[in-house]
Amino acid sequence: MRFAPTILATPAPPIPAARAWAARYDGRHGPALDLTQAVPGYPPHPALLARLAEAAGDPALAGYGPIAGEPELREALAADLMRGYGGAIGAGEVAITAGCNLGFAMVTKVIAAPGDNLLIPTPWYFNHAMALTMAGVEPRPLPCRAEDGFIPDPGRAAALVDARTRAILLVTPNNPTGAIYPPEVIDAFARLARQRGLWLILDETYRDFLPEAAGAPHGLFADGEAWPDHLVHLYSFSKAYCVPGHRLGAVVAGEAFQAELAKALDTLQICPARPAQRVLAWAIEALREWRAGNRAIMDGRAAACRAALADQRLDAMGAYFAYLRLPEEAPDALAAAERLAAEQGVMTLPGPFFGPGQERHLRLAFANAEAARLGELGSRLRLD
Repeated sequence: MRFAPTILATPAPPIPAARAWAARYDGRHGPALDLTQAVPGYPPHPALLARLAEAAGDPALAGYGPIAGEPELREALAADLMRGYGGAIGAGEVAITAGCNLGFAMVTKVIAAPGDNLLIPTPWYFNHAMALTMAGVEPRPLPCRAEDGFIPDPGRAAALVDARTRAILLVTPNNPTGAIYPPEVIDAFARLARQRGLWLILDETYRDFLPEAAGAPHGLFADGEAWPDHLVHLYSFSKAYCVPGHRLGAVVAGEAFQAELAKALDTLQICPARPAQRVLAWAIEALREWRAGNRAIMDGRAAACRAALADQRLDAMGAYFAYLRLPEEAPDALAAAERLAAEQGVMTLPGPFFGPGQERHLRLAFANAEAARLGELGSRLRLD
């Protein structure tokens, strides 16, 4: 009775639970291999680190900053988005947040009240579902199938919309599967959102790791019907710039949405941490080639992971993640993940952490391991 029912209904953080299993590993197969968390497996650029150190010592950045973030960073991100997506995006349509997770939580406060629901394709990113549950908002599963490459179906989504639905959330490239949603699928969801009077929330945390030749992920910023009245875009600086500890993300939405979002920003974060904002405003343009090089590193790690798992079923694979189907003779995902961590020293996340119907899958976050280490997976992902 001393705790809120919504927090009691929210599951515990999955990654510490999975790492706890590895505490029993005795090292017999070599150093533990942690594939639980999506973190860049290489350091930030040296010039970025030097500028961060300088900015951290600047007394001018020790005080409160603008609620929606430093104007220089908002302008730089708006320009970067227009370069990648086309359309017209102004700095006033960008808010900087203390990480993308908090950005999503604040967006849902603008959109939904307790008792409402958001459609989320499953498998889903667990922190999205957790944020909704603790806010009293239903994360309504939109099941996706392996045979479809885990691409969500707008027709199935339409059948799930009811009077309490406030938004559809898409994550592309996807966490946990790595699946990249085709532009035509994103467009179809945007049409559905408009027809039903909903918001379309696009979490594009991993957009910097899309294939260079793929072109724009979608054309919604140039679509006068979608932008700016129905689209909310989420972004994280953590992966592309290797600064997850500095907790910076962004919400890109129309100015009417930003006016309401400012209430949540002022209440929950006051302002984002300022030193990293100053540095990232410089880094967006200055480190463009370095970011492209990191994409190549991730491509190499994906290839190493795919080669090591050639005799196993990869139901999906993309930026940062591989989604592995367990053999029929293997135990369910929770038991399999525990055994792999405790006996083989390989830490993965079991499918049930990513929503209903995922009992036969494991997520491997391969980005934080070098290609040579990923080569060990062929011999260490064994349950016999």
